[in-house]
Amino acid sequence: METVSSPEVFLHIKVVMGMVVSLSLARLLTGVAGIVQHPGKAKVYPVHLGWALSLFLFIIHIWWWEYRLQAVPVIGFGIYLFLVCFCSLFFLLCALLFPASLDEYGGYEEYFISRRKWFFGVLGLTYAIDILDTAIKGHERILSLGWEYPARNIVYILLCAIAAWTPNRRFQTTFVIINLIYQVSFIFRLYDVLG
Repeated sequence: METVSSPEVFLHIKVVMGMVVSLSLARLLTGVAGIVQHPGKAKVYPVHLGWALSLFLFIIHIWWWEYRLQAVPVIGFGIYLFLVCFCSLFFLLCALLFPASLDEYGGYEEYFISRRKWFFGVLGLTYAIDILDTAIKGHERILSLGWEYPARNIVYILLCAIAAWTPNRRFQTTFVIINLIYQVSFIFRLYDVLG
């Protein structure tokens, strides 16, 4: 079997991952545009919109950082499948935030609270898989991130478990606000410049 150089493999994989990420962003942006186009159709829920913003940041941040795959000397089908599945989790999260129809619900609040177990279950899984995604890029990469990266992911997994369990609106509101503040801080402190 012929071996293909790493930059060519990376470009091929990046295109497929880019398609899945693009579908995720399209679903997210279409959902937000639908709210703007038909503001009276479904009652808006700020926590829901906060998670939509958080997912937007998470998706573009992950895509910003995936260039590190270039450092992986050999990428087999297993890693390729893993990466496509990882990106697919983002599409699932976006589809969970913006369903095809809200006819069964009284608005986004009722929908979001009723589907919180699914949303936060998949979000927690995404943070767990993100650790594996980083590990693919090499042991040195994980060490270079220091203690904050694994601690962040573990805390997010635990908070997602709590958010999936409780319908408490105060907790849901506090979680999304703290998440957005921390997420922006994390991106600009640790991942602002590619290099």
